[in-house]
Amino acid sequence: MAETNDVTIIGGGIVGLATAYSLARDGRRITVLEKESAVGAHQTGHNSGVLHSGLYYPPGSAKARFARAGAEAMYRFCAEHGVPARRTGKVVVASTAEQLPQLAELARRGTANGVRLSEMDSAELAEREPHVRGLRALLVPDAGSTDFGAVCRALAEELAGRGIEVRERTELRSVRRDGRGLVLTTTAGEFRSRVAVNCAGLHSDTVAELAGTQPSARILPFRGEYFETTPERRDLVNALVYPVPDPAFPFLGVHFTRMVDGGLHVGPNAVPALAREGYDWRTWSTAHLRRLLTDPGLRVLAKKYWRTGAGEIARSACKPLFVRAAQQLLPELRGRDLTRAEAGVRAQAVQPDGTLVDDFRIDEDEHWVHVLNAPSPAATASLLIGEDIAARVGAKLPG
Repeated sequence: MAETNDVTIIGGGIVGLATAYSLARDGRRITVLEKESAVGAHQTGHNSGVLHSGLYYPPGSAKARFARAGAEAMYRFCAEHGVPARRTGKVVVASTAEQLPQLAELARRGTANGVRLSEMDSAELAEREPHVRGLRALLVPDAGSTDFGAVCRALAEELAGRGIEVRERTELRSVRRDGRGLVLTTTAGEFRSRVAVNCAGLHSDTVAELAGTQPSARILPFRGEYFETTPERRDLVNALVYPVPDPAFPFLGVHFTRMVDGGLHVGPNAVPALAREGYDWRTWSTAHLRRLLTDPGLRVLAKKYWRTGAGEIARSACKPLFVRAAQQLLPELRGRDLTRAEAGVRAQAVQPDGTLVDDFRIDEDEHWVHVLNAPSPAATASLLIGEDIAARVGAKLPG
């Protein structure tokens, strides 16, 4: 017999679990399906752990609306559930005169988004981060870090306590409509559901296609590679240190992250992954590579960003080039100070014309809510994103 739910959520990452957590307040019959053997196995579990403040995002965007309040909600959740979280603050540093106008634009955006910030000259920067070199910087005191994998485990425990099952090792294979609902066929049997939520991250466009819809954007996975400093060099940076990002590219550049366990991570770069879950160059997928070569939108993207992409690939292949990028902010850093750390893969949505989707992207129909783009700061804002998705689901389930 098929299990029957009001809501079935595809994906046990932080957004899927936060959605279930919000829906649980209404007493709905909910199941979360996760294809891996543990929650938060992909984007969430390979996240740098940074709690963002809303500095970077265009005023009025969904990212701007969710990031600041989402970070405060996450700090509260961590405090209530014993998850480590540190409000370390961060500095965003302009290391060249050409970056000063971009730094001023960040200050304008942050102020418009209600972010607490202050400007620092080189002497004030040196007092806070003695080893960091820069002309000017922005101090964002409410940024910090946590362990988003631990957040997922805490959410799963909360769901279990409310009678909501997270079915691990359960992968969606097909979908059909049956009367007023859906029948979801998985590797663990069938699930009937009035509404389904697609929080499949790296596979969100594939799930949308299984659901019978043409997704408004396709996923292009980018791998972010990190190094970790040796223990004796962790004191090179006190908290979080970021460069001024390239406004033409939706990544934040090589930066320094003080982890909640005290470690100091350096990175990431941003290289196209050769598989949806391509955490290294050895992992590749024939089907994914075929799509990279034949998708018109991805060809447009490659033509537009080939120079930037070539630089990222070079830094991936050649450690000294990666170190040189990091030395723009931290001149004392040497290659011998760094060891390889775990990489992550970001699900970046791309529109059919090759445009990178910059904001969160959620598509809906009668029975589905598809989360097609939820990159950073989605983990930071996941509790509020979950509330937003839950409201969308509630509108489809009157009575």
